[in-house]
Amino acid sequence: MQMSEARNAVVLLSGGLDSATTLAIAQAEGYVVHALTFRYGQRHAFELEAARRIASVRNVASHRMVDIDLHQFGGSALTSDDIAVPVGRSLEEMGTGIPVTYVPARNTVFLSLALAFAEVLPADDIFLGVNALDYSGYPDCRPEFIQAFETLANLATKAGVEGQRRFRIHVPLISLTKAEIIRRGGELQVDYSLTSTCYAPDESGRACGQCDACLLRSQGFKAADVADPTIYISA
Repeated sequence: MQMSEARNAVVLLSGGLDSATTLAIAQAEGYVVHALTFRYGQRHAFELEAARRIASVRNVASHRMVDIDLHQFGGSALTSDDIAVPVGRSLEEMGTGIPVTYVPARNTVFLSLALAFAEVLPADDIFLGVNALDYSGYPDCRPEFIQAFETLANLATKAGVEGQRRFRIHVPLISLTKAEIIRRGGELQVDYSLTSTCYAPDESGRACGQCDACLLRSQGFKAADVADPTIYISA
């Protein structure tokens, strides 16, 4: 019996809970995963080491760390030294407006580079761990954005125009709650102790316990009735 051709996929791996779960989903669906992580000038750079750990444990086919300096533009609490990371916000506050942790055009930039990588590999499929229900308020985590980028991907590439392949952007977490994501990761044996979500960890990588990312993560584990392996400075 002839073996089917392996299906490559590019998976954006930040080192956080959502991207680790997305990677595991791609593998469970039979894709050969090529992970892509960006060192983009983020203040919470500890997530880069988390991404390395996850890629190693999950035995991905390849893992590339790409340098982009979004810090030179600033405009976000994650890339600018003079904008504070918000702490102690309620879910209602998180659900109002676009937070200062939004990095201008970040997912557009990330997906564009992932598309370039996919065209070269080759791979038809790109996985991104965005979620529209986690109160983030990020405009580049919405289904409308993902659909628009997929259309662009097939209009703006040689492979798409010549009909060699049709690119697909997969967002398996887009409509899941944080608790549902954690339960799905548990089914796929994702080790969440390897992940880093905090926007303001200390030098040893301990999570602050008070930023939006920490609060959503902590509440997600509680709602999922799963022990949270995160080491928090405060909670």
